[in-house]
Amino acid sequence: MQLLSSNILEDLGASLDLSGQLANLSLPHILVCMAAAALCGVIIYLVYRFFYRGTVYSDNFNILLIMITVITSFIIMTISANIVLSLGMVGALSIVRFRSAVKDPLDIGFLFWGIASGLTCGAGLYFVAFVGTVITAVVYIIIHFCKKEKKSYLLILRYSAEAEEQVNSLLSGMKYKLKSKTLTDSDTELTIEIKIVKNDTSDASRFRTVQGVTGVTLLEYSGEYMN
Repeated sequence: MQLLSSNILEDLGASLDLSGQLANLSLPHILVCMAAAALCGVIIYLVYRFFYRGTVYSDNFNILLIMITVITSFIIMTISANIVLSLGMVGALSIVRFRSAVKDPLDIGFLFWGIASGLTCGAGLYFVAFVGTVITAVVYIIIHFCKKEKKSYLLILRYSAEAEEQVNSLLSGMKYKLKSKTLTDSDTELTIEIKIVKNDTSDASRFRTVQGVTGVTLLEYSGEYMN
């Protein structure tokens, strides 16, 4: 029993020896790890920058992808150095609350991509991190070009009562989804959702020729503006 207690104390003392275990993280190892993470982050940045499909591109979010890849890598390096320190770090990170909403589900995928690259770099699996990042980038780019360029737009029409018949006639030849219709004493505001292929706005332009139409507004629609 005394021998077992002695072994437990020795193991605990060894795990608490931070200086000895952290010494295994040499400066060249740290630099290589973080450089690999930064390289993977730059690849993710370029893919997001040039092949983004959302409504509004955010450069701040794109820079965050590089930061989160690098930050995750040195967190994993620290955790792998000492199990006791890793428990404390997990406890500290568990109290962090992020309030910024991610509106585009695709952005969540990019965040996980950056975290996964940082995890593998922090674990020293540089080849896995680089190959995984490149393959994910290639798959995303292929999907980007194979997917038909067809986007949803909100078409907002403002017209007087005299244009009601002509507007309805044009709408009868279109595929659309009614979002809202506001009637006043003088005019009508109609909001519909339409699909546009390859930026062809000819359907929306036809409403400008109708006498009595005072406004034609076209907005790219991602499902977040109204229900």
